Amino acid sequence: MSQDRDSGIRLEPLTGQELEDRLGDLAALRIAVFRDWPYLYDGDAAYERAYLSTYRNSPRARVVAAFDGDRMVGAATGTPLEDHAEDFAAPLDGTGIDVSKTFYCAESVLLPDYRGCGLGHAFFDVRENHARNHGFEQAIFAAVIRPENHPMRPENPRSLEPFWRKRGYAPLPGAVARFSWKDTDQSSETDHRLQIWMGRLNPSA
Repeated sequence: MSQDRDSGIRLEPLTGQELEDRLGDLAALRIAVFRDWPYLYDGDAAYERAYLSTYRNSPRARVVAAFDGDRMVGAATGTPLEDHAEDFAAPLDGTGIDVSKTFYCAESVLLPDYRGCGLGHAFFDVRENHARNHGFEQAIFAAVIRPENHPMRPENPRSLEPFWRKRGYAPLPGAVARFSWKDTDQSSETDHRLQIWMGRLNPSA
């Protein structure tokens, strides 16, 4: 357990029964955050709980949550890319990436009132250190691609690209994944494109 020195929010890893007990809170948090731009995800609690339970069953997965008192205000997840090999088989084909040496920084969610106090960096630090300790050489994540003229695009949306690049990540050329989910303004699931970003975990090696 650690304490964020700027915000006073504590970070705690979630494993085993504790993760099981917090699945409802984690699912609700993800649904709330991903409902906003750019994901516009119209989430389902039952699906979220089923998806998140896979982290309980992966011995090398990592789930860390941020708490303000007993309230979960943020969380980040990560897992060996091998656990998602089928999802990323096509976009990584021909890139030369060794899936067995790659860690997937799956999702990071944080309520708006708690942004800008260093928790985003803390979430990456925890997952990257975990990945290094398990021998992974690089990490990836996927960022949704939205057109400039999307009808629900807010005015001057905040871009996370400068933050990701500061962390040492960059878009992997030609690596675009496809996932389906239901947008908040749609009646059914639609296909979405996500750009794969990658960073080396041992840049000096």
